[in-house]
Amino acid sequence: MDPRTPAESDPVGPPVAATVEATPLLEPRDGLPDVVVDAAGLAAAIDALAAGEGPVAVDAERASGYRYGQRAYLLQLRRRGSRTWLVDPVPLHFDLSALQPVLAEPEWVIHAASQDLPCLAEAGLRPARVFDTELAGRLLGHPRVGLGAMVETVLGFSMEKGHAAVDWSQRPLPDDWLRYAALDVEVLVELRDALAGELESSHKLPWAVEEFAHVATSSGTAHRPDPWRRTSGIHRVRAPRQLAAVRELWQARDRMARQRDLAPGRVLPDAAIIDAARSQPTSVAELTALPVFGGRANRRVSDVWLAALDRARQLGDDELPPPTLPNDGPPPAKSWPDRDPEAARRLAALRPAVAAIADEHRLPTENLLAPDTVRRLAWQPPDPPTEAEVRAVLVEHGARRWQVALTARPLARALDRLTRDE
Repeated sequence: MDPRTPAESDPVGPPVAATVEATPLLEPRDGLPDVVVDAAGLAAAIDALAAGEGPVAVDAERASGYRYGQRAYLLQLRRRGSRTWLVDPVPLHFDLSALQPVLAEPEWVIHAASQDLPCLAEAGLRPARVFDTELAGRLLGHPRVGLGAMVETVLGFSMEKGHAAVDWSQRPLPDDWLRYAALDVEVLVELRDALAGELESSHKLPWAVEEFAHVATSSGTAHRPDPWRRTSGIHRVRAPRQLAAVRELWQARDRMARQRDLAPGRVLPDAAIIDAARSQPTSVAELTALPVFGGRANRRVSDVWLAALDRARQLGDDELPPPTLPNDGPPPAKSWPDRDPEAARRLAALRPAVAAIADEHRLPTENLLAPDTVRRLAWQPPDPPTEAEVRAVLVEHGARRWQVALTARPLARALDRLTRDE
């Protein structure tokens, strides 16, 4: 069978479920587990998980928006032959590496793995293999791929998702939060098995295996140069010295947030940083006249914010940040019609070609081929644009084998047609 195309007689999307009322998933089948808070409890969890069999359902709860960084504040584990285990990393000093030996060999079943794997790695846990149920849903063309929607669509259970954004760093954790957390892994292995069956019947299982391997090896906390440039609203700041003020305020806020173990936005909102950088106050009176800075908490540390602004004013011209960072990729596509009309024509031809392939196989366009890869191919195509050369470009920019097999030939043909039309 051609690896690029599933058999025409086989289904390439998820089966259409009958309209039935979902069964509420209200209680863990083994009851609400106690929370592991010490070495003895962790040893018991390790022994039980080692005695289990098959994949391990894994989930983690973070305190995003409340605490500094992306630490895991609760770990949930479940394996056949074992019960659900809830592990509190706080009394264990955020070091869960004792679990790594028992978790090193089995496949991890995890929903939206790229979100949780970085915080688990920070705690000392890394998988050898993963099955990402969200990613499986995307490859299968499920219209909704949140955990609750997937469990309901595939397994017929409804899940309450009201505690997703709570402050998981608070202690003690209420029983209803713990129940919610336990239920997140209650049927995760069953969901994995059902999705694996769908993937196999639609001939997409090899695609999923490649994607899961990519997630397992690439998920981590990537270092971003000049992270202050991600300040919301920075597009309103144009002058280099104002950009320097954003940088100095952002760095001062980050130091304070780290010291207080608070999410940076709770120390000072991005909007306040932008306002101060643009208005350049030089006194307490001018600073506290701005929104947010007049509040009691920020009045107390007004000297910190004024010092940051003063540092930006005292920088030499050669010390000011450039308007943008050097970029090894193409410029924003909206500028292409003026900067390079031929590249704009190529992009206009490649995007529909990718969309057509994605539609044929019922999966999101961005899961078929990363938009940045398509832009790079359009901006600097091989000459001549043969299938082999296009294939090499796709591989260079990280496309997996299944993606290359599906897209290299159609994209080469689209580029070749443009070349012959010139």
